[in-house]
Amino acid sequence: MSRRRRRGRRSRGWLLGILIGGLTLVALLAVLVPIAASRAPLALCVSEPATFPASGVAGWKGEQLENAAVIVRTATAQGFGRDGRILGVMTAMGESSLRNIDYGDWETSDVTNPDGGRTSSIGLFQQQDWWGSAQQRMDPAAAAGLFYERLAALDGWQEMAPTQAIHRVQINSDPDHYARFEPDATEIVDALSGPCAPM
Repeated sequence: MSRRRRRGRRSRGWLLGILIGGLTLVALLAVLVPIAASRAPLALCVSEPATFPASGVAGWKGEQLENAAVIVRTATAQGFGRDGRILGVMTAMGESSLRNIDYGDWETSDVTNPDGGRTSSIGLFQQQDWWGSAQQRMDPAAAAGLFYERLAALDGWQEMAPTQAIHRVQINSDPDHYARFEPDATEIVDALSGPCAPM
């Protein structure tokens, strides 16, 4: 066999090897990229509800996720970091399931204040009359602002268990009530605190 033919076969074999290798690489990327993307942390635009997934985050969706975003934005504007943001979202989860409701414990459970009087809780944080006007308490951003003003005034809240710090601000009957909401609140805050990425 002539040298030319051998060279021709070798170069065809070499080209075939490159082609097969390239196709294998493309096939691997087609499989691995979607897997990597599905495991990447969720990154939403906190100021753009249109980027929130219809399926929600940690089971919280729609109005609930939008209200969580308001809390995160308010906390950020008032200088609170991740821990403070989580506390605010935990609180609203525990008080109203992240819904801005115009009724409270008296209407749903006949709960009274320690003096026996009817509670006046409303809004995301179920704040009573002494927190502020009804208009403030029913405005998610204003209500979050009222919560963060009181949290900022609580010495050493960063060293407390989150549920204990919230209890000291909210003055509710069960100091451990909010603990079960911490994992979900953390997931939501982390999703809402990432770089904006279209879904």
